[in-house]
Amino acid sequence: MGHMGGPFWARKDAHAWSIPKGEHGDDEEPRAAAVREFAEELGSPVPEGELVDLGTVRGSGKLIAAFALAGDLDADAIVSNMFEVEWPPRSGRMQEFPEIDRAAWFTLDEAREKIVKGQAVFLDRLKEHVSS
Repeated sequence: MGHMGGPFWARKDAHAWSIPKGEHGDDEEPRAAAVREFAEELGSPVPEGELVDLGTVRGSGKLIAAFALAGDLDADAIVSNMFEVEWPPRSGRMQEFPEIDRAAWFTLDEAREKIVKGQAVFLDRLKEHVSS
């Protein structure tokens, strides 16, 4: 999982981690968007293997589609894309921050304490898939 970057999340750990995600238009399939966002936010292509569809959930006004894959990734070597935000608020000063400032591997129980609450259902679906 990736710890969300930027000043709002900087000092938070519990429920401040997310799956790599982003928006896609009507002309892009969710699976293709997931592969693209993974590469953008982690700086690495998706490992070889079969993507498992974990379904969708609505969070923060967005429909989030998630996929899982058994693979290997050096979490210490991620290089995320950047986003720009006015910081401090109402200062008129724009600053750049990484979308993901660090990544880590967690057990499902650890992940439940880390992941933003709206995405926790994906952990349940992953556990169900792994158990079957």
